[in-house]
Amino acid sequence: MLKKTDKNAERIRRHKRVRRVVSGTPDCPRLNVFRSNKHIYAQIIDDTTGRTLLASSSELLKLEHGGNIDAAKQVGADIAKKCLDAKIESVRFDRGGYVYHGRVQALADAAREAGLKF
Repeated sequence: MLKKTDKNAERIRRHKRVRRVVSGTPDCPRLNVFRSNKHIYAQIIDDTTGRTLLASSSELLKLEHGGNIDAAKQVGADIAKKCLDAKIESVRFDRGGYVYHGRVQALADAAREAGLKF
Protein backbone atom coordinates (compact mmCIF):
# COMPACT_ATOMS: atom_id res chain seq x y z
CA MET A 1 0.00 0.00 0.00
CA LEU A 2 1.37 3.41 -0.98
CA LYS A 3 1.59 6.09 1.67
CA LYS A 4 -0.06 9.41 0.82
CA THR A 5 2.32 12.30 1.43
CA ASP A 6 1.70 15.97 2.02
CA LYS A 7 2.83 18.23 -0.84
CA ASN A 8 4.00 20.98 1.49
CA ALA A 9 5.99 18.51 3.62
CA GLU A 10 7.81 17.35 0.49
CA ARG A 11 8.48 20.97 -0.51
CA ILE A 12 9.96 21.65 2.93
CA ARG A 13 12.21 18.59 2.56
CA ARG A 14 13.43 19.89 -0.82
CA HIS A 15 13.95 23.36 0.67
CA LYS A 16 16.06 21.98 3.53
CA ARG A 17 18.16 20.05 1.03
CA VAL A 18 18.79 23.20 -1.01
CA ARG A 19 19.50 25.27 2.12
CA ARG A 20 22.43 23.01 3.02
CA VAL A 21 24.21 24.54 0.02
CA VAL A 22 22.62 27.99 -0.51
CA SER A 23 23.47 30.50 2.20
CA GLY A 24 23.40 34.29 2.22
CA THR A 25 26.30 36.45 3.35
CA PRO A 26 26.49 40.22 3.88
CA ASP A 27 28.23 40.55 0.49
CA CYS A 28 25.86 38.24 -1.34
CA PRO A 29 22.56 37.71 0.52
CA ARG A 30 19.93 35.12 -0.27
CA LEU A 31 16.79 35.90 -2.31
CA ASN A 32 14.09 33.65 -0.87
CA VAL A 33 10.76 33.05 -2.61
CA PHE A 34 7.54 31.89 -0.95
CA ARG A 35 4.47 31.15 -2.99
CA SER A 36 0.93 30.83 -1.69
CA ASN A 37 -2.32 30.46 -3.58
CA LYS A 38 -3.19 34.16 -3.26
CA HIS A 39 0.21 35.90 -3.11
CA ILE A 40 3.92 35.61 -3.80
CA TYR A 41 6.60 36.86 -1.41
CA ALA A 42 10.31 37.63 -1.83
CA GLN A 43 12.86 38.35 0.90
CA ILE A 44 16.52 39.30 0.91
CA ILE A 45 18.12 37.50 3.86
CA ASP A 46 21.57 37.70 5.49
CA ASP A 47 22.04 34.24 7.02
CA THR A 48 25.09 35.17 9.08
CA THR A 49 22.97 37.44 11.28
CA GLY A 50 19.63 35.77 10.51
CA ARG A 51 18.00 39.04 9.49
CA THR A 52 15.68 39.97 6.65
CA LEU A 53 17.24 42.95 4.90
CA LEU A 54 14.49 43.69 2.35
CA ALA A 55 11.11 42.27 1.48
CA SER A 56 8.46 42.62 -1.19
CA SER A 57 5.24 40.81 -1.93
CA SER A 58 2.12 41.05 -4.00
CA GLU A 59 0.33 41.78 -0.72
CA LEU A 60 2.61 44.74 0.08
CA LEU A 61 2.20 46.07 -3.46
CA LYS A 62 -1.59 45.79 -3.03
CA LEU A 63 -2.08 43.89 -6.28
CA GLU A 64 -5.63 42.77 -6.99
CA HIS A 65 -4.61 39.35 -8.31
CA GLY A 66 -1.46 38.46 -6.38
CA GLY A 67 -1.29 34.80 -7.32
CA ASN A 68 -0.52 35.05 -11.02
CA ILE A 69 2.56 35.46 -13.21
CA ASP A 70 2.05 39.20 -13.73
CA ALA A 71 2.11 39.76 -9.98
CA ALA A 72 5.30 37.68 -9.70
CA LYS A 73 6.95 39.86 -12.35
CA GLN A 74 6.02 43.02 -10.45
CA VAL A 75 7.34 41.60 -7.17
CA GLY A 76 10.60 40.57 -8.88
CA ALA A 77 11.09 44.04 -10.35
CA ASP A 78 10.26 45.68 -7.01
CA ILE A 79 12.68 43.55 -4.97
CA ALA A 80 15.44 44.20 -7.53
CA LYS A 81 14.81 47.95 -7.35
CA LYS A 82 14.97 47.85 -3.54
CA CYS A 83 18.21 45.84 -3.69
CA LEU A 84 19.88 48.22 -6.09
CA ASP A 85 18.81 51.19 -3.94
CA ALA A 86 20.41 49.44 -0.93
CA LYS A 87 23.60 48.83 -2.98
CA ILE A 88 23.05 45.05 -3.18
CA GLU A 89 23.98 44.01 -6.70
CA SER A 90 24.19 40.22 -6.52
CA VAL A 91 22.24 37.62 -4.56
CA ARG A 92 21.93 33.86 -4.27
CA PHE A 93 18.55 32.61 -5.49
CA ASP A 94 16.62 30.28 -3.18
CA ARG A 95 13.53 28.92 -4.90
CA GLY A 96 12.13 27.64 -1.59
CA GLY A 97 11.72 24.04 -2.70
CA TYR A 98 9.41 24.99 -5.55
CA VAL A 99 9.95 23.86 -9.12
CA TYR A 100 11.66 26.57 -11.19
CA HIS A 101 8.81 27.42 -13.55
CA GLY A 102 5.70 29.56 -13.61
CA ARG A 103 5.56 32.24 -10.92
CA VAL A 104 8.96 31.43 -9.41
CA GLN A 105 10.66 31.70 -12.80
CA ALA A 106 8.75 34.90 -13.65
CA LEU A 107 9.91 36.52 -10.38
CA ALA A 108 13.53 35.51 -11.04
CA ASP A 109 13.49 36.69 -14.66
CA ALA A 110 11.97 40.05 -13.72
CA ALA A 111 14.59 40.56 -11.00
CA ARG A 112 17.37 39.79 -13.51
CA GLU A 113 15.90 42.16 -16.08
CA ALA A 114 15.76 44.92 -13.45
CA GLY A 115 19.51 44.58 -12.87
CA LEU A 116 19.94 42.05 -10.05
CA LYS A 117 22.67 39.46 -10.63
CA PHE A 118 22.37 35.78 -9.64
